[in-house]
Amino acid sequence: MATLGTWALRLGLAVLVAVVIAAGAHAAEKAAPAAPQAGPAPAEATYDDPLGRSTPQGTVLGFIRAMQRGDHERAVDYLDTRQTGKRAQQLAAELEYILDMAVSVSAVALSGKPEGNLNDGLPVNREKVGTVKTRRGEYRILLERVQKENNPPVWLFASETLKLVPQIYEEVDIPWLERKLPAAVTETRVAGQPLYRWVVAALMLPLAFLIGWAITALLSAAVRETLRRRYDEAIMGKLHRAKNPLRLIFASGVLYVYSRVAFSLLGQIFWVFVASTMAVVGLMWLAIHLIDSGAEIIERRRPAAANAIVRLTATLLKLLAVVVGLVFVLTYFAGINVAAVVAGLGVGGIAVAFAAQKTIENFFGGVFLVWDKPIRLGDFCKAGEHMGTVEHIGLRSTLIRTLNRTVVSIPNGQLSAVSIENFALRDRFLFRHTLNLRYETTADQLRFLLTSIRELLYRHPRVDSSTARARLVAFGASSLDVEIFAQIVETEVAEFLAVQEDLLLRIMDLVAASGSGFAFPSRTLYMAKDGGLDAEKGREAAERVDRWRREGELPFPDHRPVRVSQLEGTLDYPPEGSVMQEKKVSPEDTR
Repeated sequence: MATLGTWALRLGLAVLVAVVIAAGAHAAEKAAPAAPQAGPAPAEATYDDPLGRSTPQGTVLGFIRAMQRGDHERAVDYLDTRQTGKRAQQLAAELEYILDMAVSVSAVALSGKPEGNLNDGLPVNREKVGTVKTRRGEYRILLERVQKENNPPVWLFASETLKLVPQIYEEVDIPWLERKLPAAVTETRVAGQPLYRWVVAALMLPLAFLIGWAITALLSAAVRETLRRRYDEAIMGKLHRAKNPLRLIFASGVLYVYSRVAFSLLGQIFWVFVASTMAVVGLMWLAIHLIDSGAEIIERRRPAAANAIVRLTATLLKLLAVVVGLVFVLTYFAGINVAAVVAGLGVGGIAVAFAAQKTIENFFGGVFLVWDKPIRLGDFCKAGEHMGTVEHIGLRSTLIRTLNRTVVSIPNGQLSAVSIENFALRDRFLFRHTLNLRYETTADQLRFLLTSIRELLYRHPRVDSSTARARLVAFGASSLDVEIFAQIVETEVAEFLAVQEDLLLRIMDLVAASGSGFAFPSRTLYMAKDGGLDAEKGREAAERVDRWRREGELPFPDHRPVRVSQLEGTLDYPPEGSVMQEKKVSPEDTR
């Protein structure tokens, strides 16, 4: 089942592809030579000029389209000139020739905003279309925002540029490629463009991808051995798949270089757009591949419990890469104001947030689980009424395999709201039992038994002696109650059970050695002769306690620290005869 992060990533990629296609269609519509309509006004325009002069981009494209349709009178409307009639139309024809043959334009020169590019170093009412280099110097082609009478302001080719157009027209040379090609391909025009330009355009895409493939192959050959020494075949396979986005990036670089030498203004605009879009998609694609490869490398070097964090981080980074690519395409290529779109979707976003409240709660619950790490993969824990081993921590839910070998899926929002007891983080076990002794047991027998049990706990190598205690705690309804408390220095359940079993069996022996016995908490009347307590063992225990008292060695209320240190770890464990006890090999056995 796909996780929330996977579906979100797929949705983001689908949206980005749709935007790129829409942006490409938008740019193609703008750059189409035979389009009969004027350039569309951008979304930010406060005034939609019928001729598309509300933005610098609309002015340039509208002028070129009018000239390609042969509508010289309409083209004059894009010029800030006082000339009229044939002289104005001749000026428009010369400007169109300059734009078609010699202007070098950058991707950001033609702004799609009504205010233009405010970061180009020019006055706010000026916009640079590009530059023209001739044998005598370099000239700037400028636009100026003009407001005539009470009409809204529009962008026109600046009057100071139009004054230099005849001079620039005389200085502009025919491109060297046109001088070398036959007249059949330079004079024949299709949709307003020479035939050879369509041929070059048809050859550029496969040529760019071929060059991109060659550069990628050379780069791969240069770094293959270095990477192979550091990573295994699985990682190398993931890195190998990064060749495809690299080819796309290098191909976009080739197209960008070609755009700088394209002979027409429309050609430069179109190829810059294509190259930039390919570069954004390629970089986003490469980022996703590198994130996947990096996540796998980290998972192999980190404990399994950290895999959930790595996978969550990788998913969020891939989502971030998609969002950044989407914002870049929307802002720079599609001409869409992202801030305005976000503001417009604010109310809808609130509605979606309310509808997806549980999904969002589970998502952030998963983030907090991974961040705080109360449980990790493989931990045995108790969460609410469920107890078992954590098998998966996802963005929506956590899977726990119970003691019945079933799998419980707990939503992360619910899991983060309950108390979680993690048994895997336990550093030791509690040994706590109550002995119910018969009331016939004398005080000295109890002293002997308590002393023996304490010494047992002190001597056992798996018992923390600083926590060990054995005390007479109560006179029960049918027994004398002795509580035994200690911490067992084990982290595994099986090892703890073995130590506990050993201690309980030794305590049974000590109870028998003291001459006492376990009480029967029942009210059954036994019509039998009672053998009573062992008088001999009881007398021996009492004599030993009396000797401790006479010698000043009575260990009550506790043993002396010196005696405790002497007893620590002296008990044989595992016990004598156990299969777990290492056999000592005598020198004779080795001969």
